[in-house]
Amino acid sequence: MVEQVKLGLRENWRQFSLLVIVNAFVGGMVGMERAIIPELALQEFSLATKSAVLSFIVVFGLTKAASNYFAGALSNKVGRKNLLVIGWIFALPVPFLLILAAHWNWIIIANVFLGISQGLTWSSTVVMKIDLVGEKDRGFAMGLNEFAGYLAVALVALLTGYIASVYGLRPYPFYIGIGLSLLGLLTSIFLIKDTRKFALQEKKFSLVKPLNHIFLDTTFRHKNLSSITQAGLVNNLNDGMVWGLLPVLLAAKGYGLKDIGIVVSVYPAIWGLGQLFTGKLADNFPKKTLLFWGMLIQGIAIIFMGYAAAMYHYILISIILGIGTAIVYPAFLAAIADYTNPGQRAESIGVFRLWRDSGYVFGALLSGALADAFGLEAAVINIGVLTALSAFLIKFRMS
Repeated sequence: MVEQVKLGLRENWRQFSLLVIVNAFVGGMVGMERAIIPELALQEFSLATKSAVLSFIVVFGLTKAASNYFAGALSNKVGRKNLLVIGWIFALPVPFLLILAAHWNWIIIANVFLGISQGLTWSSTVVMKIDLVGEKDRGFAMGLNEFAGYLAVALVALLTGYIASVYGLRPYPFYIGIGLSLLGLLTSIFLIKDTRKFALQEKKFSLVKPLNHIFLDTTFRHKNLSSITQAGLVNNLNDGMVWGLLPVLLAAKGYGLKDIGIVVSVYPAIWGLGQLFTGKLADNFPKKTLLFWGMLIQGIAIIFMGYAAAMYHYILISIILGIGTAIVYPAFLAAIADYTNPGQRAESIGVFRLWRDSGYVFGALLSGALADAFGLEAAVINIGVLTALSAFLIKFRMS
């Protein structure tokens, strides 16, 4: 008997819920590093320049961006579930490398594995959720996906910051990563089912014309797709700056690991929680409007971050930055899905995520160079201005 394929969140809530849980494990693997690695670079490896401190983000961004692209290109051939499992296998060595690292190069190698893992696992869960729900609840589905991932980033960052403040930077904070990687792998192998048949079902009824060249259209030629793509790149560019420079900026102002953990967890927590609401907005409001205002709010918040001093300043700015990012994140993926034929969707999302996560590379390189040349505050302000400019590019180019 042939299994009947029905699209929809309600119809596929069991598999969808499992994928949300898996994506929380994926986000937790990044959160494990969020408050710790910049401090590790300064305290245990005595890295002198900001560019050197941010080198782990450059490597992470490069490998994640590349694996995003291959996840999109191969998902129809290899299978969504198989890529998810492979991604978790790459995650297994990460916490052990971080615990045992005797040289900064070990941290770099750990982030090669982490970047590959993040690209394959996060891309797979995104595509699988979009496959399951169809067009109606796409924004809400992406909101739930990103909510789970980034709330986990925040909670694990907060927890590792606390553990490090009590027991030291190593090894205890990274034990969390061992548990997360094992849970993610076992859940993916035994409980997750492949979803490509759902995309094939939707393709039968789609009115969206196929793209002539998926890579070029998503990157440059299609006004809407390329506008979304550049905003995604800039979004992660500023996130790379916040990830790498905010802990260093706070440490330079005399804040300890516990306070740093609180501040750096607020932003992804609001980012994650906010998507429970903003994901549904992406189903009911013009995505161009959401993208413009979300990027503009981010830019303004980051500019003010360069002038902040008190703890409550940083917390308030992190809340505003989280709101701006929560507005754009579900809209990014839902809009890319809207403008691509279901048969090309996985590959187009892969191209978008290639450029979006390249933003980590550009953000780390640019903000590190600016910080070394002009100081931490100047670097932060300039990234804020660039983010605001991205908002206006959406406003004037996207239809």
